[in-house]
Amino acid sequence: MRHRVSPPFQRGLNSPASFEGARTMLTIDNVNLHYGAAQALRGVSLSADMGKITCVLGRNGVGKSSLLRAVTGQHPTSGGSITFQGETLDGLAPYRRAKLGVGYVPQGREIFPLLTVKENLETGFAPLPARDRNIPDDIFSLFPVLQSMLSRRGGDLSGGQQQQLAIGRAMVTRPKILVLDEPTEGIQPSIIKDIGRAIRYLRDSTGMAILLVEQYLDFCRELADQVYIMDRGEIVHEGPAETLDTPEARRHLTV
Repeated sequence: MRHRVSPPFQRGLNSPASFEGARTMLTIDNVNLHYGAAQALRGVSLSADMGKITCVLGRNGVGKSSLLRAVTGQHPTSGGSITFQGETLDGLAPYRRAKLGVGYVPQGREIFPLLTVKENLETGFAPLPARDRNIPDDIFSLFPVLQSMLSRRGGDLSGGQQQQLAIGRAMVTRPKILVLDEPTEGIQPSIIKDIGRAIRYLRDSTGMAILLVEQYLDFCRELADQVYIMDRGEIVHEGPAETLDTPEARRHLTV
């Protein structure tokens, strides 16, 4: 039985009307990032637009996760600027960015294994005012398995179910941009399809911007509106998703 998703997140998540204004939600301008003496990002610039899926690809160790840590405030930048809806994020703590509307699904999911599914979802209440502290029904429409497992501990879920929980937790925060770090990693194909369907729905129905880091080329090819490829901490290719099949793009993605 297929669960119907009600239009567009009427029970609490942002609708397209919430995103009137500038088309560009996130602008990363000439950003550098260091871990001690090692430089992970070198003058990275990109943008993510509302109602669009922006995908960042690249081999292991090229700086993709570091880019998302810079966006979400998990690690300080050492140069350049990051703006969200025209407001600078530079120096803001992660919780302040979450309050502004930056939702984060980290690599490895990072759910709380001893908390129940319901309690994990409720951790998304932290950046919300009291009136919005509820779990939108549409999360269960997108991921019905979560509703059937509300009382189970997060650590008892499969990897795919934990990934759905991590996305649902981010959605509870009512993000204006959803930032996902390799959501298909270690996930079975059937769950990958569910995750792709959910990401596509969020783009099309809510107008939120989606910034997606991935290594799974076919997943990005099917979903992305705009793609960037990273190599050695730099952006080496950008363009629409169709450009992933060009020799230049493939050169930077092959091992």
